[in-house]
Amino acid sequence: MTKKELFTVLLVEDDASDALLVRYACEEADLPVRLLHVLDGVEALAFLQRKSPWQGMPRPDLILTDLNMPRMDGLTLLEKLKSDPTWCDIPTVILSTSCADSDILLGYQHHAAGYLVKPMDMDRLSAQLTILFDYWRNLVTRPRYAFA
Repeated sequence: MTKKELFTVLLVEDDASDALLVRYACEEADLPVRLLHVLDGVEALAFLQRKSPWQGMPRPDLILTDLNMPRMDGLTLLEKLKSDPTWCDIPTVILSTSCADSDILLGYQHHAAGYLVKPMDMDRLSAQLTILFDYWRNLVTRPRYAFA
């Protein structure tokens, strides 16, 4: 992955320590990531709609979302994202403490692009994020929409 292009990631995570772990893992892996953080699905949709205080923010290249959050959980967020033509092409990966087969299956049934189980140690998370970002950056053509 080259350093020239920033990869904009929207992290949807209600746990401050998990959000900090993801930020540190991106730094540890030396990923050229602009990590933007919201607390739940309601805030994620407000971010994507560029409502206050997120006016002028870039369109994310990737969304990382927790499953269990207040107000709107990750599966409901996935449903809303994948049913809207404006956002349906943004790959969304679930980061969850649940390793239950039923939750993993539900994630993929809701069109998640991936599923990572947390907590994981920093090295493993950094390695997983590196693989994920390399995949999306090198193999997936990301459309460059005007995000208005």
